[in-house]
Amino acid sequence: MKSKIAGKNTSAVEVTQINTQGIWILINDKESFLSFGNFPWFKNATMSQIHNVQLLNERYLRWPDLDIDLALESIEHPERFPLVVK
Repeated sequence: MKSKIAGKNTSAVEVTQINTQGIWILINDKESFLSFGNFPWFKNATMSQIHNVQLLNERYLRWPDLDIDLALESIEHPERFPLVVK
C-alpha cells in the first residue's frame, strides 16, 4: 500500500518547538521565536497549554488555557512592547 502525499497544512498557527530558551511558532508559513526573556508568561506553562494556540485574526494570537493574547507585532518587534515584571 502506498501512502498518499501529505496535503497542505490547514493550521494557520502551530508551535513547532519548545526548548529551554523559548518557543518556535509557525504563523501563516512564517516561523518566529518567542524567547522566555521577552515572553515570560510561557516559561512555567505546560506543553499542552503552549500548544493550545489559536490565530484570532490576522493580528492576534490567543492561548486560552493561559489567558494570553498577543499581537503579532509584539512577536515581530518585542522591543516596541517593553515588559514590566514584578
